[in-house]
Amino acid sequence: MPLDQNPLFRKVIVPWYDAGKACFTVILFMLGILLFGIVGIVEALEKIEYNEHIWVPVLLVAMSAWVIASISIRLIKRYTH
Repeated sequence: MPLDQNPLFRKVIVPWYDAGKACFTVILFMLGILLFGIVGIVEALEKIEYNEHIWVPVLLVAMSAWVIASISIRLIKRYTH
């Protein structure tokens, strides 16, 4: 039996949403949301009437930081292998 000239184990095709440019675009967008949340925290701390709503910008900061961290870890793993 001859060797197969067309093997199945080729380079992995990365989906468009997991491509390098898409990941960097999401990171940049999330950095904007992170800064927006930080500004919201500063404003909520300055005005007493907004203190009860501080959870909204804190949630924005936490979620955007989580997305940035997870995508950064994914990119680091991809480029180190």
